[in-house]
Amino acid sequence: MISMKKRQLLTAGAGLAAGLVTGFRPARAQGQPIKLGFAPWADAEFVTRLAARLIQDRLGTKVELVQTDVAPLYQGLTRGDVDAMLMCWLPQTHADYYKRVEGKVERLGTVYDGAKLGWVVPAYVPESELASIADLAKPEVRGKLNGRIQGIEPGAGLTRLSQDAIKAYGLDYTLQESSEAAMLSMVNRQMRGKNWIVATAWSPHWMFGKYDLRYLADPQDALGAAEEVIGLGRPGLKQDRPEVAAFLSKLHLPLEELEAGMLVAQEDSQDAAVAKYIEEHGSRVDGWFAG
Repeated sequence: MISMKKRQLLTAGAGLAAGLVTGFRPARAQGQPIKLGFAPWADAEFVTRLAARLIQDRLGTKVELVQTDVAPLYQGLTRGDVDAMLMCWLPQTHADYYKRVEGKVERLGTVYDGAKLGWVVPAYVPESELASIADLAKPEVRGKLNGRIQGIEPGAGLTRLSQDAIKAYGLDYTLQESSEAAMLSMVNRQMRGKNWIVATAWSPHWMFGKYDLRYLADPQDALGAAEEVIGLGRPGLKQDRPEVAAFLSKLHLPLEELEAGMLVAQEDSQDAAVAKYIEEHGSRVDGWFAG
């Protein structure tokens, strides 16, 4: 049976899809809910739910959460079917998506910086045998990994960059495209048996608090350097809803605080993680609403 929370998210996602087809535009009056969109990734969900709680509690504005895939999320933003999203990775991961919407959306603030993409292995895998992506080409290493890299969704920027990395390093590997949940399940299963596995990953993520993992070196920078994650608003957001736009433009979390919150969400619940973050970081939260 689908839980009430998931039913609400599925309904919201269906509404977004309908809007993309029909050209529906949500009303922008002060009394209308703010629609925050996010893809089903751990960091994006925590940040979005944190923002939603604060918009409702501090600004007295109702919020609707819209979970969907990355591509329709960007398209929905330009059309006004969602008001804001807090998961635009730049300059590389979402470069293709951002190029299509640049000038058509409003750039808000940097939600967090120092974000990183890469491939990870369990810490028990000897660095003497596998320290770099280039080491994956060794026949004995490929044999232990069965020539497979565990990935996430086909539409993710990390997936595109990982395909590019396979070509750049001349690797005879298959990128197993799946989902974040499937990737994490495979990491958990293989690590329980102390087996070798290489998976696509990113920071911030709660997996680094739960599992002992390390990134493989990327001497060709095929997966890019550190990035910033910014918020984007629909056209006219700053004019129509200045108090919401001002808050979202100031919303900024240090990576270590974000990863701690994500781990609580994983081990308990999103609601508990958001409440704990607000309680423990009151002065930071107050600063987001100052002025």
